Amino acid sequence: MADNKLRFDTLKVRGGYDSERHNYAVSVPIYQTAGFDFGNTARGAALFSLEEQGYLYTRVGNPTVEVLEQRVAALDGASGAVALASGMAAVSYTLLNVAEGGGRILTTPHLYGGTVDGLKKLFPKLGITIDVSDQFDFPEALEQEILPDTKAIFVESISNPNGVVADIEGLAQVAHRHGIPLIVDNTFATPYLLNPIRYGADIVIYSATKALNGHGNAIAGLVLEQGGFKWDSGRFPQFEEPYYTLRDATGRERTYLEALPDFPFTGRIRLNYLNYFGAALSPFDAYLVLLGLETLSERVGKQVGTAEKLVRYLESHDRVAWVKHPAAKGSPYRQLADRYLPRGAGAIFTFGLKATVEEAESFIDATRVFSYHANVGDSRSLIINPAKTTHSELTPAEQRRGDIQAETIRLSIGLEDPDDLIEDLEQAFAAVFPVSVPL
Repeated sequence: MADNKLRFDTLKVRGGYDSERHNYAVSVPIYQTAGFDFGNTARGAALFSLEEQGYLYTRVGNPTVEVLEQRVAALDGASGAVALASGMAAVSYTLLNVAEGGGRILTTPHLYGGTVDGLKKLFPKLGITIDVSDQFDFPEALEQEILPDTKAIFVESISNPNGVVADIEGLAQVAHRHGIPLIVDNTFATPYLLNPIRYGADIVIYSATKALNGHGNAIAGLVLEQGGFKWDSGRFPQFEEPYYTLRDATGRERTYLEALPDFPFTGRIRLNYLNYFGAALSPFDAYLVLLGLETLSERVGKQVGTAEKLVRYLESHDRVAWVKHPAAKGSPYRQLADRYLPRGAGAIFTFGLKATVEEAESFIDATRVFSYHANVGDSRSLIINPAKTTHSELTPAEQRRGDIQAETIRLSIGLEDPDDLIEDLEQAFAAVFPVSVPL
């Protein structure tokens, strides 16, 4: 049965895989090989001219990795996908691919700290200007900030760490009126909670290290494309440029739009950026992500439910100043979450204590079940202080603009019993604040 006729929970287990092509193996095999035999010179020529789809070298394509690509593409309704060695490689290759040769990327201050720092340090030196706008909650106002050389709008669907929810449909409409793509980092939501392509996103990025894998044992990234964006508008000359390496069997040079019409964006990342910058995902790590995907719905569904219980608990605690999650009381993103995230707005959120920074750090140190490290989306529950860790690259002004307060604590909720997590927070409160008094 074709993948497009299957429902989500079937696709996450079976999508992109035909056992007949893999010696009828029930589990996806790990093709731990650097290269592949071409068989004969005629087939080698067909492979290199793209007349035959096949495998040349694991740096640019591998059967295990391809199953991961096709499975996530099926879950997202994408026409093409490329898997990479990390989420940051996915972000970097995507933005370089869209703005190659110079231009501007319009983005928000509400991003992962490493993304912000990379945009600040690297891209301007490569001729790409990063425009940061505070108008992402108001797509119509944001439209005024699109310039003639703006190449894309880039946003996180649920922001790291404070859970800002993007109005994807509104942003997509603005982007498309100006002939530019909307790029959405959907890491926190995963395709289980949100399908950005359904709402008009053109490119979707994942750090598969996080909830897609869900077990904290592999680093991986993915880039997917919707497939219908018009790259031949003249705004993106890199897609209309003939390449000698894309010549057909007659020797005629072709563009990516000609050679790979269904997935020119991810195909170009694969054959240019992945091929020559080399952030290749290993077959074994692809296999680990595939194993994680099989339980995506079950894991994320439970994690979201537990997160909402902890949000309610913390909102009622007299030592908590605020909680930021789309399901929190008074959240300005509740309406957008109801629209885009009916299954829940993720299992990662922040809160602030009525305390000093030192007391907040003591609170983190006092937890026993929560693990203190920088991943999210793990099966284990995690706790961290973003201002000193995941967003420490940001200057004080950038932290203020991104609403990263010094006392912010981020929780990523795992699969433990929610009562054990609440009891762990309760004993941490008792350890740092032995006597509860009205504040």
